[in-house]
Amino acid sequence: MSAPQLRSSSVVSLRSMKALTFGLTLVRHGETQYNKEGLLQGQAIDSPLSETGLQQAEAAGRYLKDVKFTDVFVSDMLRARQTAEKIMKHNSSCSALQMACDPLLKEKSFGIAEGGRVQDLRDMAKAAGQSFPGFTPPEGETQEQVKERVKEFMEKMLQQVGAKHWHNRGEDKSPSCVPPEASPVEGKADDGLRGVLVHALVVTHGAYMCVAVRYFVEELRCSVPLGSDRAHMFSLSPNTGLCRFILTVRKEDDRFKLSGIRCVFVHRGDHVQQ
Repeated sequence: MSAPQLRSSSVVSLRSMKALTFGLTLVRHGETQYNKEGLLQGQAIDSPLSETGLQQAEAAGRYLKDVKFTDVFVSDMLRARQTAEKIMKHNSSCSALQMACDPLLKEKSFGIAEGGRVQDLRDMAKAAGQSFPGFTPPEGETQEQVKERVKEFMEKMLQQVGAKHWHNRGEDKSPSCVPPEASPVEGKADDGLRGVLVHALVVTHGAYMCVAVRYFVEELRCSVPLGSDRAHMFSLSPNTGLCRFILTVRKEDDRFKLSGIRCVFVHRGDHVQQ
């Protein structure tokens, strides 16, 4: 399946074109015992949340309790589903929603390294003369393969959200493909969402989110907050860390096309600190 394509304003006339703007909040699952012990889970180990992880998921749910969601997409792995359940339990807007479990949101496969120490994988990468984030252990997924899953999920989500919520679109007379700036980021749970009627919650995994954020920034030309540090943006999100993006979608030939994406914040963990 093809990746969502940003359309240049020099190619497509945007005058009086309808557009749908929606929020996308990515959440990493809560802590598991494997996370606590510095062990790799990947796909083969479907571990539950630890007691701390359950508390983190509860905290994320309380933090997001007044934020309206219209769609929920979740990795089909247990740790992600448990996290989503806790978040949805606290949120009245989720009472009528059903989580859509999707294997495209699974964690990266670490092949033969799964179940072993993260440090051992670092050592394997060093021995191979490669950097740790980009290293693929035998039988594991490459970064490119994970990115293809990200692309496929994004395309699938765009079509589903577009078809479901196209009636919530507005008139966009701006010649720019980038979504208009929303309210300033104030460290609040609804940052970037004021006036945005459509909002998808996506609960997934750390390595997967690293690949997704890099893809958004480097290939989809996502605009980032002023002063953003790329090393931080492309780093591992903490357990139940939040990343939020605002997307603009247009309809062309009965297909929904991504025409703009803006990052509001990445790796927020206020709820855990509190």
